[in-house]
Amino acid sequence: MKTVATIEARMTSSRLPGKPMMEVCGHPILGHLVDRLKAVESIDVIVLATTTNHTDDVMADYASSIGIEVFRGDENDVMGRVVNAGKSVDADVIVEITGDCPIIDPEIIEQAIRVYRENTYDYVGNQHVRSYPDGMDVQVFALDTLVKSELMTNEPLDREHVTLHIRNNPQIFSHLNIVAPPEQHWPDLGLTLDEQSDFNLLKVIIENFHDNNPLFSCLDVVRFLRANQQLVDINSEVLRKGNT
Repeated sequence: MKTVATIEARMTSSRLPGKPMMEVCGHPILGHLVDRLKAVESIDVIVLATTTNHTDDVMADYASSIGIEVFRGDENDVMGRVVNAGKSVDADVIVEITGDCPIIDPEIIEQAIRVYRENTYDYVGNQHVRSYPDGMDVQVFALDTLVKSELMTNEPLDREHVTLHIRNNPQIFSHLNIVAPPEQHWPDLGLTLDEQSDFNLLKVIIENFHDNNPLFSCLDVVRFLRANQQLVDINSEVLRKGNT
């Protein structure tokens, strides 16, 4: 089975325009995320699922330059974009990642994929019941499952939030939610990139580990922030939108 990671990203974020290409340690945020996905053993292909907007040309060109696939589609139909990104590379299984999670732990992704493969659930993820820090979000499902969901809904929210229809209909799609171990349990911690203050915190974290441990884990981050609690205040005022 061909396992494909899709990255949903665009340059026209209302709260932080251009965020995928903001640089830390000489590399765009998107590059940091791709490095982490490349470290996941079970991922066969990585696809940037972006829009046809000219503003996303720079991101698409960068993605091609670092050796990942690119699919471009409707800005407002994110579900359709992910479906067609998967189809464009003949995916069997989709590992859905948003571009807002640049320091996601490769081991968490690998665990989700293996749990999916070893069971018969339609959907495996870790965000429906949140226990990991926000920004460690991974969802795994068959491309056929998302195609089935896509055919069942034209609700704008479902089309914007790729798996919302799947997650809201457990009587149709069977679910398994992965829960963080106690030492990584911090659901109120924001490690996602929504606003400038998020970038400021992520920059501190990436710079701290970059030279000696560039693929630092979720546990590494939790321990670092527990030891430096003042850093958590950097983005504590950010209001998070609903899960994607």
